[in-house]
Amino acid sequence: MLIVAVGWQVYAITGRVLDLGLIGLSQFLPFLCLSLFAGHAADQYDRRWIIRLCLLTYLSCAVVLLVLALHHLTIVWPIYGVLAVLGVARAFQTPASQAFVPNLVPQSSLGNAIAISSSTFQVSIIAGPSIGGVVYALGQSANGFHSGAAFVYGTAAALMAISLGAMVLIRTRRILADRTAATWHSLLEGLRFVWRQKPVLGAISLDLFAVLFGGATALLPAFTKDVLHAGPAVFGYLRAAPGVGAAAMALWLTWRPVTRRVGQCMFGGVAVFGVATLVFCLTHRVWVALGALACLGAGDMVSVYIRQLLVQLETPDAIRGRVSAVNSVFIGASNELGEFESGVTAAWFGLVPSIVVGGVVTLTVTVLWAGVLFPRLWRLQTFEQLKDRSTHAT
Repeated sequence: MLIVAVGWQVYAITGRVLDLGLIGLSQFLPFLCLSLFAGHAADQYDRRWIIRLCLLTYLSCAVVLLVLALHHLTIVWPIYGVLAVLGVARAFQTPASQAFVPNLVPQSSLGNAIAISSSTFQVSIIAGPSIGGVVYALGQSANGFHSGAAFVYGTAAALMAISLGAMVLIRTRRILADRTAATWHSLLEGLRFVWRQKPVLGAISLDLFAVLFGGATALLPAFTKDVLHAGPAVFGYLRAAPGVGAAAMALWLTWRPVTRRVGQCMFGGVAVFGVATLVFCLTHRVWVALGALACLGAGDMVSVYIRQLLVQLETPDAIRGRVSAVNSVFIGASNELGEFESGVTAAWFGLVPSIVVGGVVTLTVTVLWAGVLFPRLWRLQTFEQLKDRSTHAT
């Protein structure tokens, strides 16, 4: 919710698409620099307290953004400063949260718990900005031009306070291992594990390179204004569309989880993402854009669901935080760095051509990964098949 409000607010202040890209970059740089240390911390310290401290930081950032919005800010660098702090918190929160689920449930329930957690988490990170767009539009229509962002920041702060309270109540079965020093050998253990497990490497790198160039949602404020010639209300609907698609697909996956043709389903989800990106950017009709974005969210959900299951099921708990940190860097690069890439290419080539290029590159990466670089991942039928091959190789 914060990020969508920041995007609309920044574009309203400057009118430059490059500034939309800088929103992602300001979060990604601290995230990239600290992720290895954050993964090590998730394996050495109580993951509950890491998540609690990060939620408290999120809450503080929301309050600061609220104060800035209420003062009718006319410059954007203070916003980027707050987002950098947000990126620091995300660097520590993401691996701790991803590695936290196995500490909550018995081993016999781990598979189902990961499936539910992966689905609901992805719905949240897609639906959150969607709800933010709607709240922004409602706030602006009710109280004037400068009120939309303040409404979102206030709502987000309240929700983060509730999240922090809920997190305080959680108890776990966590038994901490002996703490070790943060040496380069220990910090890089997650990278070494991912490199050895080629299907895991293929899955997370597919998301990196495919979504990196397909970041149509980062340019939604500009697309809504300049192509569809609409206002915040339509922007809110457009921003909600990927969440609707993702939520529908998550519900389907909860009842009918992917158990066969795992690799083909994952690549298919990324291909749908690429095709939907092309349909979205080539239309001037709002209802077509809504449908394309809904399909985009559904395709992304399938890919993310399978990747999260694959990574968590294949990783020992002793290094789960560090592997989750590597995974989060790839995800962060595809999202935040992808937003920066979208802003730069839009500034260079124009808004619509940059999205077209992104969709084409996404489809190209999908074919290259499936047919040339990671054909074993394309042929993967079940998660058990992957584990059997890994055990046999060992």
